Amino acid sequence: MFSPVLLVGQAPGDKEIVVRKPFAWTAGKTMFKWFQSIGLEEEAFRSGVYMAAVCRCFPGKNPKGGDRVPGPEEIANCSSWLQKEVELLQPELVLPVGKLAIAQLTAFDKLVDVVGAKFRLDVHGVEADVIPLPHPSGASTWHRMEPGKTLLGKALGRIQRHPAWKRVLASARRSP
Repeated sequence: MFSPVLLVGQAPGDKEIVVRKPFAWTAGKTMFKWFQSIGLEEEAFRSGVYMAAVCRCFPGKNPKGGDRVPGPEEIANCSSWLQKEVELLQPELVLPVGKLAIAQLTAFDKLVDVVGAKFRLDVHGVEADVIPLPHPSGASTWHRMEPGKTLLGKALGRIQRHPAWKRVLASARRSP
């Protein structure tokens, strides 16, 4: 599938492995509501936006709750997959979701420094616009409280106005 938009998540969760599709559980429900608010229903998003991940395997559960964040070695082991996808897709717009995915593309201290902004970056050898998003995890309250709520809205507005997003929307409207 060719798409001018690439979404990059952290890693699959235990449910995604079973149902064989990314963002298939709680975080996905939240994320797809965000994209629905800017014109793209879940099914249209899944067929029009290429989704990838920093790590390709479920990293396991965190003993303190939730999924474990992949470590540097796991990230390095999987990096060639994302590099090849970017090379093949040549995306115009990249949407890194969550701190781990954002950190693969740009250095930052806090989410408030990047969410709501648009960057022109070299993404594995391809110049692309990058609009970071917070992780839609049910465990995170960042996107439901200020300033996260406002910055998320700003990021979604930037995505909605982006020419690549507009092409995905137009394509979804033409599809039956």
